[in-house]
Order: sequence, then structure tokens, then C-alpha cells
Amino acid sequence: MSDSPAAAASDHDPKALAELAAEIAERAGARILELRAQGVSIAASKSSATDVVTAADQESERLIVAAILDVRPDDGILGEEGTGITGTSGITWVIDPIDGTVNYLYDLPAYAVSIAATVADESAFADGRRAIAGAICNPRTDELFVAWLGGGATRNGEPIHVTGQTDLAVALVATGFGYTVERRTEQAAMVARVIPRARDIRRNGSAAYDLCMLAAGRLDAYYERGLMPWDYAAGVLIASEAGATLIGRDDSTPPGEPFMVVGAPGLVEELRALALGE
Repeated sequence: MSDSPAAAASDHDPKALAELAAEIAERAGARILELRAQGVSIAASKSSATDVVTAADQESERLIVAAILDVRPDDGILGEEGTGITGTSGITWVIDPIDGTVNYLYDLPAYAVSIAATVADESAFADGRRAIAGAICNPRTDELFVAWLGGGATRNGEPIHVTGQTDLAVALVATGFGYTVERRTEQAAMVARVIPRARDIRRNGSAAYDLCMLAAGRLDAYYERGLMPWDYAAGVLIASEAGATLIGRDDSTPPGEPFMVVGAPGLVEELRALALGE
């Protein structure tokens, strides 16, 4: 990592942006770990009573936003917990201060801080942005995943790669569920179609961390319906730089909302068709 994250302030170099994201993600990760040891305070709920926001989510977002703007005051920011800043630099930071908040609430180790530097690209993802640098820190497992466009992906500084598995019958597949009854009903139907045809299903509770585990070869594929930009912005860059292929609901729909499949070429098309019942 760069000795001076401020070096990222004057340019849009993806490596410098990734170094800045990594430094801030580690700082936020350390802070949410400290707060978890003190006990969790629920501050609000969102889509349903089970979709919670903790005081740590809010403090982590404030920390991340302040750290970014201190170095890059002209950048935009989109944060899960409500930060919306329109910048003038062409860079928008997409942040999830704690992805996997329910895991955090229950002290399960699958949660992470996710930070991505994105640029406008209408064809790349459903939200019209494309990550060029990103970092995801899981402080409970002491893991830092980092990637920048064209630079490959790393875990704690070591290169990582996807498995390349193309046979769904022996593929370990991860997915996630939303918090509304309607969304969960749809997602349960998808699981019912997939699980008889795959090695097994994992539901870990953090899209960002799932994508990192895919990148590191701990999963063979991942799919989900209803992801938001902060859920996947950094994770899909890390996965793609580790060799994964990403597709959307169909060939004319970019990945993201309403659907995303990530894995090896060949496997993703089969998994998409199966999950969607096509």
C-alpha cells in the first residue's frame, strides 16, 4: 500500500484509488470491530423489521466519507446509509459501511466493509457505473481483498483466482436473500430449482464477502436477485479481476438489478437459466 494515500488525490490512476480504498476499508473495519466488542445498537430498519441498520453502520459510513473527502474533495459518494454527494471529478465512490449487518448483529464472521471507486459506464452494470478500483475488508477474519482495473485481485497481498469450475453438478454455489416476503418467495423458488442440480448451496449473508470468496476459489459461482450497487461494486471488480465472468438477467441486461450471476464462462449461462426457470 502507498505510504501516502494522499497521492491518490490528484489523479484517477486505478492502482492509487485501490490503495486509498484499502487504507480506508481497513480503518473502518478496525473501528466496527471495536464497536462490536462494545455491543450492538440498532439505529433503524429499512425494507422490513428484519432489515436493520446499526449505529456502527452509520459511524462506519461517516468515517469512510470523511476519509475520502479529506483526500479527494471533488469526488462523488454513494453510500448505503444515505450519503449522496454529486462530485465533479468523474469518480463516484460506492460504499457499504457494513455488508452483512445481520451477521454483525449476531457476531457471525461473514461481514465486511466495501469501498469502490467507479466511473460512469451505462453498458457495464444496471446502475450505470463501473468500478475501476475497490477494496473489501473483513475485520473478523483479518482479510483484505483489493483489485483495480487490469491489476488482478489479491487477498492480504497475495494473488487470488477463481476455480474455473464449469460443471454445475460439482459446483458450490452461493446466493443471498432479501428482507421482504415477496423477494424471499422469489428467491426460495430459485434455490429450489438450483439445489438439486448443484453440489450444494451456501447462503453466507454478505454479497460483498461472497464475491471475495468466489474470487479466492472458495466458491465456484454466485447468483442473486435484487442487489444494490453498494452490495456488489467492489466485489464484482475483485471477482472479475480474479478471472470470473459476470452476466445479467439476459444478454441485453447488464449485471446488477434485477439479476446477476458470477462464475466461470459456460457455468454462468447454465446457472442463470436454471435459477430463472428458463
